[in-house]
Amino acid sequence: MASGFFAILDDIGALMDDVSVAAKVATRKTAGILGDDLAVNAEKATGFLASRELPVLWGITKGSLINKLIIVPIALLLNSFFPAAINIVLIIGGFYLAYEGVEKIIEFLFHRSKKGREVIEEKTSQADAEKAKIKSAITTDFILSVEIVIIALGSVTQENLTIQIITVSVVALLATIGVYGIVALIVRMDDAGYKLIKSNNDKGFLSSLGHLLVKALPVIIKILGVVGTIALILVSGGIFAHNVEFLHHVLPNLPSIIKELLLGIAAGLIAFAVITGAKSVFKPAKVKA
Repeated sequence: MASGFFAILDDIGALMDDVSVAAKVATRKTAGILGDDLAVNAEKATGFLASRELPVLWGITKGSLINKLIIVPIALLLNSFFPAAINIVLIIGGFYLAYEGVEKIIEFLFHRSKKGREVIEEKTSQADAEKAKIKSAITTDFILSVEIVIIALGSVTQENLTIQIITVSVVALLATIGVYGIVALIVRMDDAGYKLIKSNNDKGFLSSLGHLLVKALPVIIKILGVVGTIALILVSGGIFAHNVEFLHHVLPNLPSIIKELLLGIAAGLIAFAVITGAKSVFKPAKVKA
């Protein structure tokens, strides 16, 4: 009886060792996309009132966890029974990410100044704007999560199904906790800075550190906005370069980062043109008073 119990413990220990090794490999392979995920979602989780930052971030985090709960089992099933569908899903997601990135660039380059009435209307609909941004962040997280799960799954395809399930689940959970934990630290930098200043009566090293944190946050947010936009385009370009055979062999001598950037911009422009055209065609006619 006792020997059987210890044999089970040995099996569990061996399984955990295998999972630990597989998870390290999978995490290493997804490190790049996790960095992009951090940049994109940090930018999306900022721009709110201080009192709303953590509730908004928690809403996005819950959505991210639900995304993983949906994606992991579907990815495992598709990988077993219909692996070709994974490429199709990735390519569709690539167009969405490219569209988001290019739309931000076009908005920045060709944005128009807002009239006073428009600003007032924006202020009166903060709750709607908050919901829209959370929804947008969760949608983007879904696409990035698909990429993370597929890369993690691809690194353990030679392992048995049990190790695949546990490894992919661990990587998916770490992705959410790690990314949004760091995002939470970033968006609360200024509050930590104010507390350091106040608790030290605006004197000494800690107070100076507090001032640095307060001043650094707006700069970091701007940098993350730029990095997040570039990350969207690069991730989408990488999806096309690695999952479309023809594009994989196009411009072989070009550095991969330049190639992925060009592919992402091209895909984003196509998606932007199609979506803008569709909006103009299906735009409801204004009813005259």
